[in-house]
Amino acid sequence: MEITKLDLPKCKVGEGPVWDVAEQALYYIDIVERAVFRWDPDNADHKRWSVPDIIGSMALREGGGAIVALGTGVHSLDFATGEVASMAVVNPDPEVQLADGKVDRAGRFVFGTSDRKMAAPKGGLYSLDHGRLTQLDGDIHLGNGPCWSPDSRTFYHADSLRHLIYAYDYDLETGRVADRRPFFDSSRWGPIPDGATVDADGNLWTAICEGGVVLCLSPAGEVLREIAFPTRIPASVMFFGPELDRLFVPTIDPSFIPGREAAPDDGCSFVIDGLGVQGLPEPRYAG
Repeated sequence: MEITKLDLPKCKVGEGPVWDVAEQALYYIDIVERAVFRWDPDNADHKRWSVPDIIGSMALREGGGAIVALGTGVHSLDFATGEVASMAVVNPDPEVQLADGKVDRAGRFVFGTSDRKMAAPKGGLYSLDHGRLTQLDGDIHLGNGPCWSPDSRTFYHADSLRHLIYAYDYDLETGRVADRRPFFDSSRWGPIPDGATVDADGNLWTAICEGGVVLCLSPAGEVLREIAFPTRIPASVMFFGPELDRLFVPTIDPSFIPGREAAPDDGCSFVIDGLGVQGLPEPRYAG
């Protein structure tokens, strides 16, 4: 196994990576800088789009372009023009913002919301299906790391401030969740279970922000691997590459937070090679 720092611009809050199998390109965001990036590992081409509000996550659309979770609503992003247009207003409460999200295998965009002050469980879990918005859950402080088991029957989603990753029963036909239960408590490794993904064997990989580790968890919630990281604040994980066997890990530069200083590698993006596992293709939003 080898961890390599990538020659990519530093982020303030690097998050939300999505590897697109069709394009063989990796998309990711900088939450604070309000930016979406596209990186082609083959030719090192790197593009940037600016969005008008804080961005919690993004996903590609089957018809082209992307959807982006901005502030209080989901918007479309036209890659050709950079135009951003509203698709669904989620929560007009200025103290709640949209957070991490991914697309399920039926083409729905499933995402969390968070309390901006990280003080109360004002957030929830939502699904956008062809423009139809449905609330799936509530009582969440800081939503992170949505992902599914290979058979789509189990959905994972963290409340980072509770140090918990939850598992839910998931109905792919209806998009409904049931039986929320604790899956993994990250407290021993670090306070913030952040972005996550599931590999082809059904194991969950998660970045433990402020803990300086990437963990691999079994479907039973057991720690199978613990990978010490060059920075204490890895923010997410995504398998990428032609064989889906490389793990992309963006990080956070905390210097924008009063009283915090950045270590040299904070805000950089990394790749972990030689893990001996493969990820799963990410679907596109069908709406």
